[in-house]
Amino acid sequence: MSDRTSLAFGRHAFSVPKLVKRALQVVTSIIMTAAVSLVVIGLNSVLTGRGGFVQGIAAWTSFIQRPDILGTMALTAVVTVTMLYWQRGRGR
Repeated sequence: MSDRTSLAFGRHAFSVPKLVKRALQVVTSIIMTAAVSLVVIGLNSVLTGRGGFVQGIAAWTSFIQRPDILGTMALTAVVTVTMLYWQRGRGR
């Protein structure tokens, strides 16, 4: 069993270790979660009349810098990626 896998990036595929691919998936999940929370907090600030989207960005920045929030996002991403690969391995 090979410890390398293919990572598709655009039209190119790179051979990388499995650990690197999983780490990249975790980082991507954290970034996507932060982006979704930016949209939610920003739109909340706009819709409730609390200073507009710029004020929402300031609120998001103070929210996203909290270590408990970052830890929760990272833990959720790690557990999700691990669960998906574990289920894929047991499927056959």
